[in-house]
Formats: sequence, C-alpha cells, structure tokens
Amino acid sequence: MSDALKHECGIALIRLLKPLEYYKEKYGTAFYGVNKMYLMMEKQHNRGQDGAGFASIKLDTQPGERYISRVRSNAQQPIQDIFAQINGRINQELVEHPEYTDDVELQKKHIPYLGEVLLGHVRYGTFGKNSVESVHPFLRQNNWMHRNLILAGNFNMTNVNELFDNLIRLGQHPKEKADTITIMEKIGHFLDDSVAKKYKQLKAEGYSKTECSPLIAERLNVGKILKRAGKNFDGGFAMAGMLGHGDSFVLRDPAGIRPAYYYQDDEVVVVASERPVIQTVFNVDFDQVKELDPGHAIITKKSGEVKIEKILEPTERKACSFERIYFSRGSDAEIYQERKTLGKLLMPKVLETINYDTKNSVFSYIPNTAESSFYGMIESVEDYLNKRKTKAIIEGKDLSEEQVTEILKERPRIEKIAIKDAKLRTFITEDSSRDDLVEHVYDVTYGVIKNTDNIVIIDDSIVRGTTLKKSIIRMLDRLHPKRIVVVSSAPQIRYPDCYGIDMANLESLVAFRAMLSLLKDQNKYHLIEETYKKCIAQVDMKDTLVQNFVKDLYDEFTDDELSIKIAELISDDTINAEVYTIFQSVENLNKACPKNLGDWYFTGNYPTPGGNRVVNRAYINFYEGNNQRAY
Repeated sequence: MSDALKHECGIALIRLLKPLEYYKEKYGTAFYGVNKMYLMMEKQHNRGQDGAGFASIKLDTQPGERYISRVRSNAQQPIQDIFAQINGRINQELVEHPEYTDDVELQKKHIPYLGEVLLGHVRYGTFGKNSVESVHPFLRQNNWMHRNLILAGNFNMTNVNELFDNLIRLGQHPKEKADTITIMEKIGHFLDDSVAKKYKQLKAEGYSKTECSPLIAERLNVGKILKRAGKNFDGGFAMAGMLGHGDSFVLRDPAGIRPAYYYQDDEVVVVASERPVIQTVFNVDFDQVKELDPGHAIITKKSGEVKIEKILEPTERKACSFERIYFSRGSDAEIYQERKTLGKLLMPKVLETINYDTKNSVFSYIPNTAESSFYGMIESVEDYLNKRKTKAIIEGKDLSEEQVTEILKERPRIEKIAIKDAKLRTFITEDSSRDDLVEHVYDVTYGVIKNTDNIVIIDDSIVRGTTLKKSIIRMLDRLHPKRIVVVSSAPQIRYPDCYGIDMANLESLVAFRAMLSLLKDQNKYHLIEETYKKCIAQVDMKDTLVQNFVKDLYDEFTDDELSIKIAELISDDTINAEVYTIFQSVENLNKACPKNLGDWYFTGNYPTPGGNRVVNRAYINFYEGNNQRAY
C-alpha cells in the first residue's frame, strides 16, 4: 500500500498531415504540434517522472539545414524543464529575428523543435542509472537522411542478452547492453540494409546519386524492416520511431502487454499510451480513439499515407492488468468502471471480516489512485444497507415515523483518514534515512474514530508492504480502532515483473515473504532448496522449456492463509488493533477487467517464454543472496 512503484513509460507521437502554414492560419500558430506534444506529455506524467524527452523532424529541408531536434532532461520536473528549454530557444530566435514572427517558412528554416513529426517520452527508470543518457528518445545518427533513427519506447525485453549477441553476430559493436540501445541497433541494422539495397536498385535503374535520395524515401518499406528486426523480440513493448526523412511508426508487442492508442483525421495522426490523453488534448470522442492491435504497427509515410500493418504474429492477448488497477489515468471511461467494479467485488469479504457491523465501521482509501475502487466499494455497502433497511421496514410491525426515519438514516461512514504529506515524500530519497522518516509521510485525521470502530481502508495493491508496516498501520493504530482492515483491489502480488514494472526480485514482495514464513511455520522449509535445485537445472534450457517452479511453493497454501500471514508481517506487538488483509481474487480481477487478462504478477502465468526464465533467475538470486536484477 502506497509503496512507490516505478513502471512502464509513456509515449506520444504526433504527425502533422498539413503544411505548417495551415496550423498557423487555423490555430494561430505554427507551433501547434509542439503545444499539443507538451499537453500529451503532461497528461501522461503519471507514467514517468524520472525523465522526459522530445524530438522533432522537419520535412523537405535543404542540405545544410538542421532537420532533427532533440532535448532530454532528468531534472526534478523533467517535462517542464524540456519545454522551458524549447520555449526559451524559440522566444530567443523570435526576439533576435522579429522578421520570423509571421513568416512560417522562415520559422521552419531557422527555429529548432518546429517540425511535422514529433515524438515525446516520459520515463520511469526500471533499468540502469537514471542519467540523462538513459532518457528517451534515443538517436542513431547518419549523414544519410534515411538512416537516422529516433526511437522511444515503453518496454522491457526479457532476452536482452540474446538480442545483444545477435548484434555481435551481425558484426556490430554495441556501446552498451541495454534493451533500448539493443532494439535501436537491431532496427537500425535492417534499416541500413534496406537503404543500401534500394540505392543499389535505383542506381541500376539509371538514377543519379542525388535523384536516389527522395526515391529511397518513397520506396522504403518500414513494415518489412520491423518484421526483420522484431523476429526475436521477447517482452512487452510499445515502441515509437521516426526516420530522418519523415517516416514514423509505433509497434505493439504480440500479446498486447503494453498499451497503445491512436487517432487520425485529415490534420493529424496521434499515438499515445493512454486513450483519455488523446481525447482530452484533441477534443475527440471515446469511439474515435482506436486501440492498436497486438503485433501491429501504425506506419505513417513521409507522403502522409497511413496504414496499420501486422508485423508480428499476435499471441493470446495478455494486456497488463496493472494498467487498469493502478497505472493508467482513471479518467478513461472503461478504466473508471473497471476500478469501481474491483471495489464492488471485494465487499462480500469485507462485510464478512467486519461481521457485517457497518454502524461501527469507517471506510476510507489510500492513495488517490484508489479513489475509484473506493467508490465502487461504497456503492456496494449502500446496496447492502438498502436491502437491510427494506427488510427491517417490511418485517417491522406498527413502526412509527421516527422509527422508519431512524432505519433509513443509516449510511456508510466515510472519512478522509490519511492525508499524504507530498513535500515530505519527495524529501525522502535514501534508504538509510527513509526508515526514520517514512512513518511521518502521512498525517492522520483525529476525532472521527472510536475505540469500538473498524477502519476499512482500500488501496489499489499491496506490493512490498513496507509503507504499511512502517507508517500506515502505526498511524491508524494511534486512533485506537478495534480493528484495521487493509483491502487491496489487486490480488496478492507473488511474482516479479519483467515487462516494464520495477518488481525485479522476489524477496521484496510481501506475499513471497509470507509464503517463506508459512513454510517455516509448517516445517516445509526444505522445499526452498528443492525448488532452487529445480531452477538451477533449467538455467541452460531454452526459454520455451523453462517451468515456473515457484508456483509449487505457493500451492502449498490457500489464499486466505497467505492473507493472514501478510497481516502478521505488516503488524507487530506494538499495534493494539486487530489487523486483517483482504485481497482481490484473480477470478474477480479478470471479471472486472475482461480485456486485460495479463495477470502474471498474481498467477505466475507469464505471457512470453522469457517470463519463466526471469522468475527462475529471480528465485536463484534470492536463494544465493545475490542482489541482482533477474533480467
């Protein structure tokens, strides 16, 4: 609960289909695309605050004119930082050259960042250092316009080592073993190969060297390049790219793990990680924004031709369920309803845990992302109370008006129990000081809880349990409730993620620690070593043959047994209240989010072969005491 989860990034691509003069005339500025990109990135800041980057390409420039601009930042507020840099440079040019003010042709020629193809990215650093060099978009430069490749993505690859080795076999010498660099160089290799072949063909047809360049742009088959490059990709990804001459693409993984949505009209082609971002920024309806199908790419040629092309064979759809529970903006129409449903589906278990004593129960939520699930939970409480009221009135004999009023008066008790101190939260950065300060991250609301009350508090998920144990449970216990019931709208998170979310090891997960504790309690700890030996035996196997033996350890216990043990782990002898934890069932999660069945965090059913290898490595690291990433 309220543990900081770093996760997949956000992408935004804008392709202006009209000349810049069109936007100046219609919208009053040639910087229409830059302004829209700022909004799209700001509306996706929830997806990444470690860094942000922007790149643009100008179409049809003359030799010697700058046509690619890029700016990246890992400042504390990176989106604001990069656009402050962009606006500062634009304003400087306009002040120094007032003749540019109403002349779009001169603006395009001389002012950077102004272009027809724009790519934005917000990043959470799930791998490597959070240096500006790690911030997307990445740029692969070349004097041939067509060979310039700009890439940004929301992805993690489970088989970076394999992809890296493939590059070496191709004769390359990659500068580092990171998935973004590896993917860019893989695409770049086949881009180079395609450009060289097109050049050779055109020369054979009798064209001069200078005549070849625009014809290469026309004939380049971006879909074919992506098909050749993507054969061995294993992971979750939505990757966006721009070629120096103006072609662009966004490619989504075959299982649909990472999200991508697009919108097209006669003015723009827009792609983003979230649907409501496009709806808001471009003022379009829900139905006008389409989801990019798994394994497909939306490709826009320099000419403005747009097509959706199947690049990789789609597999069983396993779109990330955490998108719906937590990561995506709750303003999406479908996500909002799904989160409310998650809250509703928890209520039977909640009512059972509080012994149906709604009069002496106070309902609340932490943090704000859990608000939608909270609304669903309260609606369910209200439904329960209405049934109880109806029964009391129907079965009551000769009830007075006052008695009926008293029956009808009962409502769920809703209070804002915990308030996050945002300033203090940003101050806590080092693990050594975090333990001393984390208890004070939240302020508590005094005076609303009696010692006969239950506190029912809901969150989207319980991952590590650290903030619960060191802050929230202690804070709530100061109110002297009878019982604290911690409710998670997600099931127990049992397995590491390898497709974008920063959950790379097992021992940090409170569910895994609970399982270990139960093995000790029941004299089954010998299974730990047996499972280790099974994992070691699989190290050199092909990914497709590797099994997830960690599942067998969890199968020793019921969900309820694990929930009880988790409640023990997040509490201690200093807590006076009874502490309970309630988790969503996987069945209800899939019922609430029927289009996003990627539930490997909870079930261990990974959507790609590389997933089992990652959990295998994570378990080996745990057993051997290696504090290393599993992928």
